[in-house]
Amino acid sequence: MSKQEKTLAAIFHDPPSSNIHWRDVESLLNHLNAEIVAHGAQLHVTVNGVEGMLHRPHHGATLSKAEIRHLREFLAACGIS
Repeated sequence: MSKQEKTLAAIFHDPPSSNIHWRDVESLLNHLNAEIVAHGAQLHVTVNGVEGMLHRPHHGATLSKAEIRHLREFLAACGIS
């Protein structure tokens, strides 16, 4: 299992893990050929023609459970699960 597959599995694991690092999410998005436009901590991301806004974590390098749920919903809307 690749690093991106492990990150994707962690994102969709229930209950959400509190140990997903932002650098791993960035790696996954790059692997998915996402178009990313940064505006400070806000990222305008396009994957498979679906646009969304993501936020880099403000404190620490890991995502909160709410951020993971938001990322999960965005990826699901993109047809990725």
